[in-house]
Amino acid sequence: MTEEDLAQLAEATWPPAATHRHGPWIIREGQGGGQRVSAASAIGDWLPDDIPQAEAAMRALGQSPLFVLRPSETALDQALAARGYALHDPVIAYAAPTAALADPPPAFLTSFPHWPPLAVAAQLWAEGGIGPARLAVMSRVQGPKTAILGRAGDRAAGIAFTAIHRNVAMLHALEVAPDQRRKGCAHNILRAAALWAHDHGATTLALLVTERNAAARALYASLNMAIVGQYHYRKARSE
Repeated sequence: MTEEDLAQLAEATWPPAATHRHGPWIIREGQGGGQRVSAASAIGDWLPDDIPQAEAAMRALGQSPLFVLRPSETALDQALAARGYALHDPVIAYAAPTAALADPPPAFLTSFPHWPPLAVAAQLWAEGGIGPARLAVMSRVQGPKTAILGRAGDRAAGIAFTAIHRNVAMLHALEVAPDQRRKGCAHNILRAAALWAHDHGATTLALLVTERNAAARALYASLNMAIVGQYHYRKARSE
């Protein structure tokens, strides 16, 4: 998966409320939907003197200056570091073929794809800090999408969102109730997402995870998901 493929997949399956072009920058309007939909990125030739233009545009939207950077954007990364921007939330992308992830499928009654989200799904997300602004991001997605409700111990235990762009599905917003972790719920949700994606024409399931989330990364590695990309943010230290 190329850097551009990953960027397009993430944007299509977790879209900002709007995008605005300001010189060599794309400014994403997140409306509270999180940093992924609120970060600026370069789309043309830029100079260090152009950075304040992006900063002003983000502040005009009520957003603190935040840039998303691909591994190849070393010059911009260095320029932002020189302006005092801190390295923030390195992210790793994992992926695997849907057919492999869905074999074997999750056990009967352990997972339920559905859309729109049930009230219990919204409650699980809310308990994990995923509130109305992020639910609005999910609602904006065009094309096939689903919520995957996971069950453990005869109760709703976890939830995730999955959407398809071209022939790749991306899983977002995976949350498992704290008292239901390490019971196989996340494993079942991933299997169910892969099965749903495969049934809807996707050949690959991908997801994003912060580098520091060792437990989640161990789970993805145990399912033979491979690292296919990465990116990170630069955040203004004073904000």
